Amino acid sequence: MVVVFLLACVALWFVELSPKRQEEGVKSKALILSVDNTNVFQFGLLKKGEQHVRLRVLNGPYKGREFEGTNLIRANMELDKVFEPGDVALAAIPYGVDETFTVNAQDHYRIDYSLLLFGLFGLLLLVFAGITGFNALLSFVFSCLVIWKLVIPLALKGGNVLLITFASVTLLSAVIIFLVAGMTRKGVTAFFGSILGVLASCAMAYIFTKLFKISGGMMPYAQTLLYSGYEFLSLPDIYIGAIFLSSSGAVMDLAMDVSAGMVEILHKRPDIPRRELVGSGLNIGRSVVGTMTTTLLLAYSGGYLTLMMTFAAQGVGPLDFINNPYVASEVVKTLVGSFGLVLVAPFTAFVGGFIIPHKDKKPAVPEQNLEQKTEDKMEQEPEEKTEQKPEESVQS
Repeated sequence: MVVVFLLACVALWFVELSPKRQEEGVKSKALILSVDNTNVFQFGLLKKGEQHVRLRVLNGPYKGREFEGTNLIRANMELDKVFEPGDVALAAIPYGVDETFTVNAQDHYRIDYSLLLFGLFGLLLLVFAGITGFNALLSFVFSCLVIWKLVIPLALKGGNVLLITFASVTLLSAVIIFLVAGMTRKGVTAFFGSILGVLASCAMAYIFTKLFKISGGMMPYAQTLLYSGYEFLSLPDIYIGAIFLSSSGAVMDLAMDVSAGMVEILHKRPDIPRRELVGSGLNIGRSVVGTMTTTLLLAYSGGYLTLMMTFAAQGVGPLDFINNPYVASEVVKTLVGSFGLVLVAPFTAFVGGFIIPHKDKKPAVPEQNLEQKTEDKMEQEPEEKTEQKPEESVQS
């Protein structure tokens, strides 16, 4: 299975479904040698203007050459950056330029640190979990490739976003769960439990997105996406797909917790009835659900902390706060995700009650019958001994 998904990752790496843009140059790593902030002006907290830099290219076809560069500052804190000597930038260099040409210092170069961080993460997984950590790392890479190489391009081509995201969640759930748990009863139970939970989240998200009148326009870069030639896309569908795609990881986690707990109970008590095993699975789910729902709340609210602080700083009342479209979209995302998370525990427990227990090869013997057979055996033993005495006397 590991070899199959390794080959699948390699195949996905070469899949090109995204629309291609005609490149008129190269992107190279460049060292900032000097800066000129003469045309950069301060307006309160914001800066606006044009920063001139001198840079040396560190890789690519123009390696070692020095160029003048520009950095346009738009008074937008989300997108603006200011370079200093010694910084490393990502420079966009057109083809066929010479040293007199001015290139674009696009942004700070972060690829090296991204690879370093990912390497440390992979090393930690391998050291802590061994082969299981390697499988988890493989599923992590496969998930990134599926989202970037399949989900996003297919959605941009105008496909049904709900079907695309649900199919991707199903595929990712199978890969992640079976790579970690193997093709076992535990893995199958966790897989079906998580899929049922995702289905519940999808249904609830579809219903409450309509009831809350959420357009999906509050998602980052939503309007920019439509004006980039994709006005045919349905933002509400993208919003719904994002809900159960983002909560599917927590759903898989809870399903695996319940399934693993039920399997462990069965190993300790092989004779446990199905009803008791299902009850134990429900108890495990009750213990985990409380913290998992809080995990979703903290994860979503942490991403919009500045939004909540802005409302609090302006003294916005509870009615206006909850009724705001940005807050309402986060409420739906959090509660719908938690709804599916709560349901996945009983789903997994009931599925595990049918899948996990092994079928008994022999019918269980009631305790009364065992006691009766023991008493009969004890009564027969003296008779057998008395019947052997005459034979012994005859032989003597």
